[in-house]
Amino acid sequence: MIIVQNKKDCCGCGACVQACRRHCISMQSDGEGFLYPKVDDQACINCGLCEKVCPILNKQEKREPLMVYAAKNRDGNIVGQSSSGGVFFHVATQIINKGGVVFGARFADDWSVIHDYAETLDGVRPFMSSKYVQSIIGDAYSKVKKFLVEGRLVLFTGTPCQVAGLISYLSKPYDNLFTMDFLCHGVPSPLVWHRYLEHEVYKRRKYNSSKSLISDVCFREKSNGWKDFRLVIRFADIDEKEKSNAVFSYHHKENSYMKGFLKNLYLRPSCYQCCFKRFQSHSDLTIADFWAISRVRPDFYDRSGVSMVFINTHRADNFFYESGLDLVEVEYGDTMSNHGLRENTPCHPKRDYFFRHFDANANVEKLILKCVDEVFVIRMLKKFRNVVKRLVK
Repeated sequence: MIIVQNKKDCCGCGACVQACRRHCISMQSDGEGFLYPKVDDQACINCGLCEKVCPILNKQEKREPLMVYAAKNRDGNIVGQSSSGGVFFHVATQIINKGGVVFGARFADDWSVIHDYAETLDGVRPFMSSKYVQSIIGDAYSKVKKFLVEGRLVLFTGTPCQVAGLISYLSKPYDNLFTMDFLCHGVPSPLVWHRYLEHEVYKRRKYNSSKSLISDVCFREKSNGWKDFRLVIRFADIDEKEKSNAVFSYHHKENSYMKGFLKNLYLRPSCYQCCFKRFQSHSDLTIADFWAISRVRPDFYDRSGVSMVFINTHRADNFFYESGLDLVEVEYGDTMSNHGLRENTPCHPKRDYFFRHFDANANVEKLILKCVDEVFVIRMLKKFRNVVKRLVK
């Protein structure tokens, strides 16, 4: 029987739930908004299958990629709609063109993030671009297995822990499965995300007495360039002044939700001690932003975005070279500036304070900024004092 005694020991992948043949495990949300398995003691027969498929209890060995590339899609429109260089859509296109199925994360009607599958390119488009919220896997693993058994080619994309969860759940390799993950910063709380969106809707309604509904969310809007991406929230109602749909647009360094995410204020506890760094998910392909491309290969830089691509298996090596991408091979050492590759994300010193005050605080934006900015000011004061001490000496 799987029992989570320490929350850092559960990544929320849900492999245990889908593996249970008696359906006696469910995922339940805690006070922070993260899902954890709950076992029905009366129905459980202690078969141990849930423990056998847990990717944290059954860790894979670390490894290094076979090849590393800088890559960008030749279709500029695809690059513009993607988080970085448009590699995901390229790979998904190959799968769809071969009659396959693509699994990825999309927004649900309530703007939570869920895993789903698509069998057309139009169906794949909602999976494009980053969603900085932990997705709900649901029964995605069992659906993947169903397609694999039917002989369909399947691409599964997700966080490293979600890919590791799928591989553990399947318990054997499938030649028709292709997996892709990314260098992950950590997953924020879905509850914090919902509270933040409620605050945004409240702000919009102050300017418009009619009911404002969100019509679109983009975490990586790149009209000002890839490195100056913005969080954009569009509303269904019309802004009378602009005569168009109302839009809230924030630079990622100035937005409260993005500040809290990037400063690690409300990530899942397991993210601070991630078991899947250094390619331990055993995915076929790993992608990321190639932030250092202007230093490593300035001739390949593109302000719209460049992807870092790690080829982890020979199957990925054979599959990846189909036309549609511009590629430049780089050294593995050139990727080390991306800290998500090797290092765990440090826990924010105000994380406990944040969640202690989360329920009682009506204004989540103020609470986020209080935690993030207060620590920033303290650090600046310490640096200033150290400089003064050196000058006095």
